[in-house]
Amino acid sequence: MINFYLNGKYHELTQLNPNTTVLEYLRLHARQTDTKEGCGSGDCGACTIMAQRLPVNATNNSNNSTNSNAPFYTLNSCITLLSLMDGHHLMTASYLADNPENHPERALLHPAQQALVECHGSQCGFCTPGFVMSLASVYENKRMGKGQDATSAESSDSGLSYDEVVASISGNLCRCTGYRPIIEAGLAMEKIGQQRDVDETVVKDLTISLATDAMASKEESAPETETIEPALTEGSRQLYIPQSIDELNQLLAVHPQATIWAGGTDLGLSVTQNLIDHEVIIQLSAIDELKSWSLSNGDESTDDLAMQDLVLGAGMSYQKMLPVLEQYFPEFAQLFERIASPQIRNMGTLGGNVANASPIGDLPPILLALEARIHLRHCNTHVDGNANGHANSSIDGNSNKQPCTDETIPLSDFFLDYKKTKLRAGSYVVAIHIPLMQEHQHLFIHKISKRYEDDISACLLAAKIDVSADGTTINQAKIGLGGMAAIPLLAAHCQQVLIEQPIEVASFSMAARALPNDVSPLTDVRASREYRMNVVQRLLIKCGKQLVENVQIESA
Repeated sequence: MINFYLNGKYHELTQLNPNTTVLEYLRLHARQTDTKEGCGSGDCGACTIMAQRLPVNATNNSNNSTNSNAPFYTLNSCITLLSLMDGHHLMTASYLADNPENHPERALLHPAQQALVECHGSQCGFCTPGFVMSLASVYENKRMGKGQDATSAESSDSGLSYDEVVASISGNLCRCTGYRPIIEAGLAMEKIGQQRDVDETVVKDLTISLATDAMASKEESAPETETIEPALTEGSRQLYIPQSIDELNQLLAVHPQATIWAGGTDLGLSVTQNLIDHEVIIQLSAIDELKSWSLSNGDESTDDLAMQDLVLGAGMSYQKMLPVLEQYFPEFAQLFERIASPQIRNMGTLGGNVANASPIGDLPPILLALEARIHLRHCNTHVDGNANGHANSSIDGNSNKQPCTDETIPLSDFFLDYKKTKLRAGSYVVAIHIPLMQEHQHLFIHKISKRYEDDISACLLAAKIDVSADGTTINQAKIGLGGMAAIPLLAAHCQQVLIEQPIEVASFSMAARALPNDVSPLTDVRASREYRMNVVQRLLIKCGKQLVENVQIESA
């Protein structure tokens, strides 16, 4: 069973095609047609909705404080499975307005809606609901921040900044007259809200506690059993939401061919573009162990245990990774504004991006340069002649507990060929281990794409350079490449050329000339072979210039 609120009304489902997306449910089942379908691939933002995760124990609270602290976030409803919204409150544009009589002239519009009206930002109107949700999300989160901590730096701001507004709508691609009136609307929201406060206008509280007795009773009445029941079923199709690592292991032992679904920002396209109906889906959204991070000692087989790793759970979303990377790998974090859109970063996961093994994935080249290792778990299949993923609809947790084999390997050994990795049936990614940067190490990352924001790479270069203590020589180099071959890879020849070379631009020019020995890129719709080769060579030289500048600053 999944349960959620949609525009303030409680929904509880058991019989539904597990492949149903949020958008499909909104438009075809709930008849909430204010949410539009544009590209159907998570690019245009017309289908953007807003969600807020509800605490399961909210019913035990007499006030709204617990739920009010949960941030709003946006997502592309076209590629998001409805089951991922289990335990959430989903909001569409029509819900934001306070309009109890359903009369347009008597409605009190949300500041995001009112601002778009006043600034003439609606244009043709098709994309407007998506823009409304993106603006409303950043407005509400800013407003909640003020209410929670009036002394914080963020709260002391006079309002939303230009950069905050632009970033919030970077995943909404307008196809009409341009962004100026929409940005002006975003900047006007604060003034509208402040005026309503002065006028003491009663406005709808979107953070009102919604986890009522219906949701609590589900938790309390859940029978204590060893069986793992599917959350959604329709015919032979089943969707499971394991609550722990142990349950995930048990499910994969019986359903080794199941589709493992985390954020689904790429897998969602298999449903909307390729019209695939996945028979068995194992959804990872409820497993908190996969969403945590920690610091640990490095590989204990080495003598240097002082080297620490940042261990990132495979289920961490881009948005949850960002503050961690800002602390330990600021250069890595700076790239995040170039990766996808806010809607995608809210849903997409680290493990999904790596396991997807796309040659143009943003994270693998950087992780390769950082000498990351990947923690894999292989669950033994349940030997009953039913290894095709069509086992019984419930699983006995006692009879199917199977041993699992763990291995942690260099990420460079994980990618085998185009879309082929060390993963096999019944396997999944547990975590990524990244050695922390040490003194005299420098990281450079450069992404080339047609659009600055919300676009995939034509090519990406990441370089980690170890220099000598006196700042004169390159001791070691790791250069990760994306978009240059069938898999993300390390430029072995370039790396070797740089070792023991002086810290000069000429050293990197020499390494750039060795690049054809490492890769022979293809020509496709994003870039030609010649363009990719020339650009990456120039980016490598740019890294050299940046390194020279960094070393000069450190020695000054």
